[in-house]
Amino acid sequence: MMKVSAVISSLALTVAFSAPAMAQFKNSEHEVEYRQGVFTAMGVHFGRLGAMVRGKQPFDVDMAKRDAELVAMLSTMPWIAFSEESDGVSPDARPEIWLEMDKFKDKASSLQVQTKALREAAQTGDLDKIKAAFSKTAQSCKACHDAYKE
Repeated sequence: MMKVSAVISSLALTVAFSAPAMAQFKNSEHEVEYRQGVFTAMGVHFGRLGAMVRGKQPFDVDMAKRDAELVAMLSTMPWIAFSEESDGVSPDARPEIWLEMDKFKDKASSLQVQTKALREAAQTGDLDKIKAAFSKTAQSCKACHDAYKE
């Protein structure tokens, strides 16, 4: 557990102090690669939580806490990689993202609120609370995917 906490802390500090530098991507393809990588990592950890919530994997409170912590942290990261320069580069991103940037940012904020609630629920170790928070987080993910992802 200490090792995971150290990695999370280190990654969080790296992100916090390098955010201005990360905003300057080499090119639009690099920007897309970055955000897709973050979303992929988020999906892995959210998927593991989902397997526990659905009873497809035994509930492991420590794993749930770690995965929820990582999902919450990762939910803050991809948004800097949605610049107008990357409009049209990714076949998965709908053009509405750039046409409705305020709405897109609102959905991103909603996701961050829900992943924070998921992290807090996981910290209780109560599977029922985790299930409820997981459901709300999944709805937030789906709302953005439905509106902005091909």
